Amino acid sequence: MTYSHFSLVKVKEVFNLEEQNSDLFAGILPIESSSWLKEALKLGLELILASSASEKARSEFVIAPILIELRKRNNNQFSIYSGERLDVDQSKGLIGECDFILTKGEMKRTIQKPIFALVEAKKYDIDLGLGQCVAQMVGSQIFNKGEINTIYGCVTTGED
Repeated sequence: MTYSHFSLVKVKEVFNLEEQNSDLFAGILPIESSSWLKEALKLGLELILASSASEKARSEFVIAPILIELRKRNNNQFSIYSGERLDVDQSKGLIGECDFILTKGEMKRTIQKPIFALVEAKKYDIDLGLGQCVAQMVGSQIFNKGEINTIYGCVTTGED
């Protein structure tokens, strides 16, 4: 079993998790995108909307530019790993590739703790990626060995 085999129901059951709804970004004002990001997203969305773009294409053409912009706006204080494996505990199914892993600090050849966020791209259905993303978040908590308490996860189609 790998991260991608988890549904939201399954990951909640296996790891005894409780689902809660909250507005994580209440009171945070939006910021204006750079002209570079606006152009990159316009071109990327044109590419994925003109075809039945794969999850990989959605990651490359839409999500990666957003993450690059965020990294630049945060003075390169975090690293972006794309398509890397996060093999934490095979017996629990916490193995497999993650679309994007964000870690605190400068880029290294290997993923360094702490992992603070994961981004999962799905072709059509966000719900299909929720279990996978939550399982990756659990794997990240184990990988971090308690170094940080909060890990964020995001599932997107590139449009939603």
